[in-house]
Amino acid sequence: MTKHLSDLSFLSLLLALSVLALIAVQMVSSDAAAADAATELDIATPYARAVPAGTPHSAAFMSITNQGTADRALVAATSPVAEAVELHTHQRDAGIMRMRQVERIELPAGTTVALAPGGLHLMLIGLSGALEADTTLPLTLTLDDGSQLELSVPVAAPVTGGSSPSAQ
Repeated sequence: MTKHLSDLSFLSLLLALSVLALIAVQMVSSDAAAADAATELDIATPYARAVPAGTPHSAAFMSITNQGTADRALVAATSPVAEAVELHTHQRDAGIMRMRQVERIELPAGTTVALAPGGLHLMLIGLSGALEADTTLPLTLTLDDGSQLELSVPVAAPVTGGSSPSAQ
């Protein structure tokens, strides 16, 4: 009987170790997949609008190209220079363009999505100070798979006509 209990304990231990090994392999492969998803995105011409101290909000823009084969989505963003960073778009409402928060920005495989004035953009809300031209601000983008992209976004003086500073 003691040998039977010993065999059961050994089998239970072996089963528990097998389950832990499978969980560890799944965690490593999930982390690798998330890292791969982030590297399949190309961020081009990022910039944020310069604003003087006391201005509560600004916006950040960029082009995001999904070079992967799977659709992705931008689901959140953060920056230490703002209390919150929200994903926004502009929509026509009764003939008036209004800014609206969106839950996610779809990034279909093989396409480029423009975050630009008058369209999709990132709102920097509750700024901790001025955003001065010719400086940079840290910005973290979070994707639907949990992966993150760390950016250093140039701050540019506002331009007229809605064009990006890189277009000048």
